Amino acid sequence: MDFVLTLIAGPEGGLSEAEARRIGRIAGELANSESGVPDWLAPGIACDISLQGRELDNLRATLRQALAEAPVDAVLQPAANRRKMLLLADMDSTIVTSETLDELADCAGIKDRIAAITDRAMRGEIDFQGALRERVSMLKGLSADALDRTLAGIELTPGARALVRTMRANGAYTALVSGGFRFFTSRIADRCGFHEDRANRLIVENGVLTGEVSEPILDKDSKLASLREIAKQRTLPLSSTMATGDGANDLPMIEAAGLGVAFRAKPAVEAAAPAAIRHGDLTALLYIQGYRQSDFIVD
Repeated sequence: MDFVLTLIAGPEGGLSEAEARRIGRIAGELANSESGVPDWLAPGIACDISLQGRELDNLRATLRQALAEAPVDAVLQPAANRRKMLLLADMDSTIVTSETLDELADCAGIKDRIAAITDRAMRGEIDFQGALRERVSMLKGLSADALDRTLAGIELTPGARALVRTMRANGAYTALVSGGFRFFTSRIADRCGFHEDRANRLIVENGVLTGEVSEPILDKDSKLASLREIAKQRTLPLSSTMATGDGANDLPMIEAAGLGVAFRAKPAVEAAAPAAIRHGDLTALLYIQGYRQSDFIVD
């Protein structure tokens, strides 16, 4: 089978021709195949290397282990059908740099307490639904004005707008699917250009948070169902989809997508995902689809 290995450095660059060729030789030896010369998608940042092989999952795992200390992301996939026509993305710590519920808790002076629960939930150590209800209950009585204050401090992850806008410009459908809250996802979706957003809803009465969240809660099963539902609506096979996120509640959709990407993810998520990005920004998800830097839609 024909494969393509995409190497991606951080956005500041630093990936040399010599290093790319060295990694290509390692991949070729592991695959018992000749590797092609680097095809640069962005000078010093990203390149493609062609090779052939079998048993993709084993090759991915072995290559990831061999390159564990290298300051470069390496994504191996079949050369065919790289361009995806549906993107599902998590919001917190993926499309935005922070956990919005933790930042909201900062307005109540309990960020550390809530962030500790968030971290355990994202690592898959505790049930997501129970953890969400517990954290929201701790915000009972908080003024709804805190939502706007929190939103004002939320930053997009570098490359988020380029990822969404470039895929849209090339015919893909984009959805922001979060275990967070629609107050934030609706606004972040607008900032990035997503076609739609799905998330949970905080209950607000008389200008304050009640400490409750609307049921049913959007969780890992809901994210997976969203992937399948939207793909069906768009008459797309799952092989034409991409899903990305960082937490345990993202893993089912990451594993089911045509290409699932763990983005700066928790260790268990990174280990299970077909692709992992540690060093690149969100434009890495464009490079692994074969987009060149000159193709990006940027502001």
